[in-house]
Amino acid sequence: MKTLILMRHAKSDWSQPGQPDKDRPLNPRGRAAAPKMARWMRDTGRLPEAALVSGAVRTRETWELLGFACEAAFRDELYLAEPEVILAAIQAAPDCETLLVLGHNPGLETAMARMGAEGHVKAPSGATAVFALPIDSWAQAAFDIGARLAFATPKSLP
Repeated sequence: MKTLILMRHAKSDWSQPGQPDKDRPLNPRGRAAAPKMARWMRDTGRLPEAALVSGAVRTRETWELLGFACEAAFRDELYLAEPEVILAAIQAAPDCETLLVLGHNPGLETAMARMGAEGHVKAPSGATAVFALPIDSWAQAAFDIGARLAFATPKSLP
């Protein structure tokens, strides 16, 4: 059994007109939300042992603010990735029990919906879904085989 954590980056800053999307940083709300989500993961015993993170500035900043000690691989193909690209990255993940994938909508929200039988969820900034996958290796990961164990957003937490 493997545990998969899918997380959308925290709230980004739109204050600089014309700034390339990939270069947008977090805004103050996002910088406050990321540690809040990390506390939720710690409090619920869901700490990643490895992470796959989009190469965008806002995902990198979210990762840094989460403060997890595990190794992260920054992957440009996860920037605005379609669900199939996210799944392929999961299938190629390093051997570990709990994997975090940190990316973007709309692909991440769709991947959350397709990972388990629980159906679609709205994934605002910072949304995090945790799945149990009945697999022995990440190479066996597939859509529609997982069970969603938990879901939280920054606004849903105290």
